[in-house]
Amino acid sequence: MRYLIACLGNPGAEYARTRHNVGWLVADELAGDTPWQDKRHGWVCEVKHRGRTLVLLKPTTYMNLSGKAVNYWMKELKIPAPNVLAITDDLALDFGTVRLRGQGSAGGHNGLKDIEATLGHNQYARMRVGIGSHFRQGQQVDYVLGSFSAEEEKALPAVLGHCAEAARSFAFVGLQQTMTQFNKTLAV
Repeated sequence: MRYLIACLGNPGAEYARTRHNVGWLVADELAGDTPWQDKRHGWVCEVKHRGRTLVLLKPTTYMNLSGKAVNYWMKELKIPAPNVLAITDDLALDFGTVRLRGQGSAGGHNGLKDIEATLGHNQYARMRVGIGSHFRQGQQVDYVLGSFSAEEEKALPAVLGHCAEAARSFAFVGLQQTMTQFNKTLAV
């Protein structure tokens, strides 16, 4: 069985370790030493986990056009919506909080909005990785596109490892059991 794990972010060195690219950081954690291939609409690699194939996607369409890449790879690989997991940052969650859901609103996230608009539905799983919201009014863009604090950087490996395990669990045991086990706030 194949699963599409769409890890949202932005291409370019200036975005590499920003809060907005936490999805790409999870993708790198999942990929390990597996090399990435520059393909249509994104960087792609495949990893195996307990008889499942996880197709990891880092869209290069920029966050606000993530749907274009997700839709293309779903069709190209004939992966149905129940086997899709989108991983993205979330301002509404404290840093270190992980929330998986099987469907729902985009919650103001432009990447998820574009996926929903492109697919014509919101019937796909999503993992929201909390990045906190410690910014002054009018500074949201700078915060999201900014680097993690020193304290967050120290905690980041545990958060990324947790998210990678949750993605593997999604493919192996399914969404419901994964939500029960992995929806939590890690001690930071």
